[in-house]
Amino acid sequence: MSIVDIIEKKRDKKKLSKAEINYFITNYVNGEIKDYQASALLMAICINGMDEEETTILTEAMLNSGEIFDLSKIDGIKVDKHSTGGVGDKVTLIVGPLLASLGLKVAKMSGKGLGHTGGTIDKLEGIPGFQTNLNKKQFINQVNDISLSIIGQTGNLVPADKMLYALRDVTATVNSIPLIASSIMSKKLASGAEVIILDVKVGKGAFMKTVKEAEELAKLMVKIGTNLGRKVIAILTSMNYPLGYSIGNNLEVIEALASLKGKGASDLNKISIELSARLAHLAGKFKTLDEARLNVEANLINNKALRSFLAMVEAQGGDSKKLDIEGLKLAEKQYQIKAKAKGVVSALDSLKIGQAAMLLGAGRKTKEDEIDYTAGIILHKKPGDRVKVEDILCNLYTNKELTKEIKDMVESSFVIANEHKEEPLIIKIIES
Repeated sequence: MSIVDIIEKKRDKKKLSKAEINYFITNYVNGEIKDYQASALLMAICINGMDEEETTILTEAMLNSGEIFDLSKIDGIKVDKHSTGGVGDKVTLIVGPLLASLGLKVAKMSGKGLGHTGGTIDKLEGIPGFQTNLNKKQFINQVNDISLSIIGQTGNLVPADKMLYALRDVTATVNSIPLIASSIMSKKLASGAEVIILDVKVGKGAFMKTVKEAEELAKLMVKIGTNLGRKVIAILTSMNYPLGYSIGNNLEVIEALASLKGKGASDLNKISIELSARLAHLAGKFKTLDEARLNVEANLINNKALRSFLAMVEAQGGDSKKLDIEGLKLAEKQYQIKAKAKGVVSALDSLKIGQAAMLLGAGRKTKEDEIDYTAGIILHKKPGDRVKVEDILCNLYTNKELTKEIKDMVESSFVIANEHKEEPLIIKIIES
């Protein structure tokens, strides 16, 4: 067997065997297969695709390329939630505590943000003292004690994915559904959870722009997880405009806390409740979905979910008394963007808003960039809201000067017209 034969086989639109896929992953990780050969195979996969069986085998091979977290020492049902990335997406900060408050075990590893999408770890690291680099023993002990811990991904988790993703990024092979699915699912499965919900974002601010491609990805990921012995469900949610009213790390923590206190934005609460209820039901915690929803909603109102979040903050070295504007702080410079016309906000481009927040300092262009936890955007108007000339559309927070590029980007993201057509927030549920 040789890598040249494998490349040639996929080039000719033939199906790769388990032995061939395992040979590729094993020998690429150990350095026997070179980047230029791996690039050729990735391009062949990108052009000619992989079927469900091939993608499942690829996912399992990547999963086995490094450390697999053994969560067997955690008592109870281990659950996890993954988002494909969006703007203002602080849902994990709400769903994690909600599930923990219901008695499920949330042992979650999350990543940092890149580009216009935010990362859960960035939001948590903005909390004074919060530690995201617990060792395995601390992680497992904390989940056993309080049912919840969120940490950064370890360096030994799925090394094949790190190597392949870096290569895909520079060889125009990022947009391959089998490669995306195997990348996401190998990391989720290596994290050790038994029951997983996937929040697949769709729209302008999402990686998947159309419902068709998002559904294709979701179905494939659910099948992979099921084939590899997990309970998996996916939910397609809209990312045509940001979730909630805040974009930026400290701002999003403050908004998540509002939701955990039974307040918060209606769209953010709706998705958080739906994800939590469906995952709790899939995990067997409740007999019916309606019963799950009722319990989830109750724990937002009775502060049980809030107490779970505060317990996690304290357990991981954070100061739970500094979870407000005074403690988390906002950037020194503030700018207002005002409406230049009257009417109704008919659209709000989440991609532009996310890119603007990144330029203000809230995100990073490359993995090496430093982020400003205090920077971001607070929206005052969202689709469906009526506006008059000079009404404030949003506030910008930054420690930089406001450039014309950023100002124009934010202004053009708001479309003011005579009417607004309501779009569904939850688009589709994909079950095995």
